[in-house]
Amino acid sequence: MIALPDLPYAYDALEPVISAETMHLHHDKHHATYVKTTNELLAAAGRAPRDLETIVVDAHRSGDKKLFNNAAQAWNHAFFWSSMSPDHQSPGGELAGAIASAFGDLPGLKAKFVAEGAGHFGSGWVWLVADGESTLKVISTHDAANPLIESGVTPLLVCDLWEHAYYLDHQNNRKGFLEAWFDNLPSWDLAALQWAAARSSGQPWRYPAPSQSMAAE
Repeated sequence: MIALPDLPYAYDALEPVISAETMHLHHDKHHATYVKTTNELLAAAGRAPRDLETIVVDAHRSGDKKLFNNAAQAWNHAFFWSSMSPDHQSPGGELAGAIASAFGDLPGLKAKFVAEGAGHFGSGWVWLVADGESTLKVISTHDAANPLIESGVTPLLVCDLWEHAYYLDHQNNRKGFLEAWFDNLPSWDLAALQWAAARSSGQPWRYPAPSQSMAAE
């Protein structure tokens, strides 16, 4: 079965930007439901997945919208948890150089990231991605869509734009949430690893492998 991964930190570790109440609701209810539904859909189809990344891509290619929406949302949420750190970080090394080349500096990236997320209509996600091996971009995707379905695109960081991600703490102030999020929570360690993977210098982040009961086909 596809697992619901534990958070990589305590539920209250991201306060005050994201409260423990929000994290319990978001992880234990929303993320858990996407995982549960994905497993139910796979079981009904008699499928035994090798990994969630393959499920997401195959569901998109086959036009199975219900499976894609739930599997992609399960993946997006796990990547979102990993995109955050309770310990304030700053980008360094080659990633810092790439940010300077693409956005001028870190404040330039923040301005682009916040504007993209705040201006996104409806639910979705705002991403910092590598487009190929040399270009950083900020993009947003609607609903469950993610970079896995885009050839040559590697996600470095993501922030959730669905209202359940921020409404208890920031109400309808999505821009304020994004500004606080960018200033305090990004895991630049993850972003650096993903940037290296985009340039074939390591392996990209992967969702936890399915349990053995579902892993063999």
